[in-house]
Amino acid sequence: MATPSAAAPGLAPYACDPARSRGRAQAEAAPRHRSDFQRDRDRIVHSSAFRRLEYKTQVFISHEGDLFRNRLTHSLEVAQIGRSIARALQLNEDLTEAVALAHDLGHTPFGHAGQHALNACMREHGGFEHNLQSLRIVDLLERHYADFDGLNLTYETREGILKHCAPEKARQLGEIGVRFLQKEQPSLEAQLANVADEIAYNNHDVDDGLRSGLLTMDRLAEVTLFRDCRETVQARYPNLDPRRIQHETVRRMIDALVGDLIETSQYAIDHQRPQTPDDVRRAGEALIRFSPQMAEQARELKGFLRENLYHHHQVHGVMHKARQLIHDLFAAFESEPRLMPEHYQRHADEMATHDAHGPQRAIADYIAGMTDRHAIREHHRLFDLGTLT
Repeated sequence: MATPSAAAPGLAPYACDPARSRGRAQAEAAPRHRSDFQRDRDRIVHSSAFRRLEYKTQVFISHEGDLFRNRLTHSLEVAQIGRSIARALQLNEDLTEAVALAHDLGHTPFGHAGQHALNACMREHGGFEHNLQSLRIVDLLERHYADFDGLNLTYETREGILKHCAPEKARQLGEIGVRFLQKEQPSLEAQLANVADEIAYNNHDVDDGLRSGLLTMDRLAEVTLFRDCRETVQARYPNLDPRRIQHETVRRMIDALVGDLIETSQYAIDHQRPQTPDDVRRAGEALIRFSPQMAEQARELKGFLRENLYHHHQVHGVMHKARQLIHDLFAAFESEPRLMPEHYQRHADEMATHDAHGPQRAIADYIAGMTDRHAIREHHRLFDLGTLT
């Protein structure tokens, strides 16, 4: 086991310390009034890709209602949950927040339906996966800084963004892909951001599903975690109106999951006794985890949402149209690249000089970067004959 070093104030020795970061691809002077992980977070918040998340689908397309979550509000909720847990476990809150805010940057318009459609379009050209696209955005596609392309984030933030990766892709990514080949774990902060994502989307999709009317409280009572929390609320507040019962139930579900995660993870950490972040990476298993009982309840909730919300005929109908829209756009741009904006035409030309599939990858970059409403407008512009008049 590695020799422990003095931890930064407030951090456990196995937490990631910005003073001991593995650094950035392009060396930069240390920031004067913030840490390197804070700088990463700030660059993410100020990126174009982060702003576009406001108009990207979580479950419901943005124009279906103003109160439904989108990718931006979801990312903020993941960051809030992640920071709270990080503080309880003495992990680095700033790194956890940076990873949480960046984890969905590569998502296509129309959520997973858009990703599946774009992956199908790219099947003969290396495929498409939003997790890899998030890394591609922060490494290359954001172009604002004079000294480098991308955001030039620290290794630790990039490690957290890349949650999973097939071996053939990992071999192409250099240092950041090595852990997938060596079967290592990421940092505890990266593990935490991943589980915080799951807590946020499962529970807030319950809230949005109820708000939409596609789910009902009675049907959700089939789910153990929801039923137990709802019964607790009704016993304590017998005359509470349904909307408040819904809110109180969901917040208790989140609290139950967070409490179990903190306790179980701390026990796993104490049992493993890592002394450095690299000890965590070599642990052989994730240390941020639920108890077996809570993990089963989380799986039950996820399965219920998959069958009753994500596959609901109303959601499925809209997403069927979204998949067709993505296929149409890709086919149009592939057959005539000059339909894209000029800077994406130049991007396609640059990509073609070193990659046979470069033009298609550039098209995927363009489509993946669209918001829902941008994609709808582009489809209308290209395929609605009424625009000729």
